Amino acid sequence: MRMVKFSVLALVCVFAVLPALVAAQTADELQQQIDSNNAQIQQLDNEIANYQAQLDSTTKQKDTLQNTVNQLALQSKQLTAKINVTKSQIKTTQLQIQQLSQGIATKQATIDDEEAGLAESLRSLDAIEQTPLSITLLAAGTISDAWQDIDSIASLQSAMQATIVRLSADKQTLTTNKTTAEGKRAQLLAQQRTLNTQQGSLNATKKAQSDLLAQTKNQESNYQKVIAEKVAAKQDFEDTLRELQAKLQSADISAIPSQGKGVLRWPLSSVHVTQYFGDTAFARTAAYKGKGHNGIDLRASVGTPVFAALTGVVEETNLGTAPNCQYGKWALIRHNNGLTTLYAHLSGVNVVKGQSVSTGQLIGYSGNTGYATGPHLHFTVYVSSAVSFINYKCNNGKSVKVPVSPFNGYLNPVNYLP
Repeated sequence: MRMVKFSVLALVCVFAVLPALVAAQTADELQQQIDSNNAQIQQLDNEIANYQAQLDSTTKQKDTLQNTVNQLALQSKQLTAKINVTKSQIKTTQLQIQQLSQGIATKQATIDDEEAGLAESLRSLDAIEQTPLSITLLAAGTISDAWQDIDSIASLQSAMQATIVRLSADKQTLTTNKTTAEGKRAQLLAQQRTLNTQQGSLNATKKAQSDLLAQTKNQESNYQKVIAEKVAAKQDFEDTLRELQAKLQSADISAIPSQGKGVLRWPLSSVHVTQYFGDTAFARTAAYKGKGHNGIDLRASVGTPVFAALTGVVEETNLGTAPNCQYGKWALIRHNNGLTTLYAHLSGVNVVKGQSVSTGQLIGYSGNTGYATGPHLHFTVYVSSAVSFINYKCNNGKSVKVPVSPFNGYLNPVNYLP
């Protein structure tokens, strides 16, 4: 029996010591995790800087390639215009050649007819010359008529010869013009072939540059994705680091009032709580990454008056210099009883840092600024001595000042409200 009592007593002693040992080990482990997180953050900073340098270089290369492709596209359009003009000139010249060819053929046909007529006249004169004069006179009737017939045939022959000479000259002119037009067409065809060759070479260069541009854009996109992933990973490490640091700290809650109804007044005239403090269902979602809700959310349409929950001094405000980031527009009021209250996601702030306010005084208007799923008022109660400020980096790269506290420095507002 004594042995049993001794064993029980020994077990009680062991378990009494365990919490201190576990706490000591946890503190050491937390510090190791903090050091590890700091190292990871530093490594990520180096990687982000390296990838950013590569991204900047790739972006410059992309811009240069884009300018080159644009210039090549413009040159291609200019060449196409020249080719179209040359084609039009070739078509016009070809039409001229056809018209000249038809003119030459017409002149040649006329010359052939005139030459046939001249040959007939020559045969008639030859026949007259071969006919005895007596017969010619008998046929003509008189000597005068005979000589008149001979003169008519000679005049006709002379006119035909003149016409043939003129037509031949015209034909020669047309032939010369045709030769000139054919030479011009040959030059235009050669020019077209040269332009087509230039355009083919230009298109090949443009395609190569465009392919390289597409690769560069893809590389730029990949760098952007990697940087975004690294930034997100860094943010996670920083969030974890703050949590670890908060676990090592402990808010001094000895100077705050005891929980009780009416320590604070509601910051809205009409109250409807849409999300409570702590481990709520919504806080377990990706929005809060399962870290718990550090205040309460009150339903309020944009522009609803917001009032101070207790007399105090405005410790800090934020007018939403970085849109869609964290608390958006907010006001933080430190009270004389060891409590500090936050009013967040406001559409307007009516107080300034250092201003004294009284219970129920209008301090701003509810809104939908910062990370909010809809219009509402986020209301947080802190242990005043535990509040500090950090520069929070938003998704858009800008940094904003936000209040933070160790875990036990966040208090459930409902425990102090009516």
